[in-house]
Amino acid sequence: MGALVDRAGGVDQVGVVERVDSLKKRSIKRESKLWALDLAIRMMDLTTLEGKDTEGKVRALCAKGMRPDPSDPSIPHVAAICIYPSLITVAKTALKGSGVKVASVATGFPSGQTFADIKIAETRQAVEAGADEIDMVIDRGAFLQGDYAAVFEEIVAVKAACGPAHLKVILETGELETFDNIRRASILAMAAGADFIKTSTGKVPIAATLPGTLVMFEAIRDFHRRTGRIVGMKPAGGIRTAKEAIQYLVVLYETLGPR
Repeated sequence: MGALVDRAGGVDQVGVVERVDSLKKRSIKRESKLWALDLAIRMMDLTTLEGKDTEGKVRALCAKGMRPDPSDPSIPHVAAICIYPSLITVAKTALKGSGVKVASVATGFPSGQTFADIKIAETRQAVEAGADEIDMVIDRGAFLQGDYAAVFEEIVAVKAACGPAHLKVILETGELETFDNIRRASILAMAAGADFIKTSTGKVPIAATLPGTLVMFEAIRDFHRRTGRIVGMKPAGGIRTAKEAIQYLVVLYETLGPR
């Protein structure tokens, strides 16, 4: 497993920052902006992950996800509603027939610091309850101390427990400390079977950043070149405005093309 991580290569930190700064200055035509905003909504996971979440709050979030603007039916629905496992059945019922998926966090979210058998059991129960997607978190402690095999094997096991559900692997890039680590974790997660890699839980001070996201996009590009498999990516947390969403899509387009 160490060899796999070693083959991931290093990241030119200065080059990443300079490329992001350049892409942020791109001039975008109005038509392209409208297309990008429509796409951003279609790819969005509306999320509530709070200790005070209720069935009523989840139903309201589902209604918003299906009709982001009730006064404008041309606005598309979001990709998914992301919630805790105990509320999956509520969301599944509210979203029936809408095309909006149900995503559930699992594996000891947000820390990932619980027993391996509990992580697997939580994943299986979430899928049995109706989750279309599972958002797991890697054990950052294990990763940062170099126990890459443990992280890899855990992702493989969770992927197997997902059955037909898609697996999104949250790296928590704000805790990985370096661009090199973000790239290594990205390659590791993809090799272990992740359908998507995701930046953040939204529960630590540093969430998605454009430079960190570029590093992940480049890892996806390089993994695809080597394996022929394309993996999805979800930036999460900290994207507050339409302008910021468009900047992320520009970085995506310039790195991976119009996939």
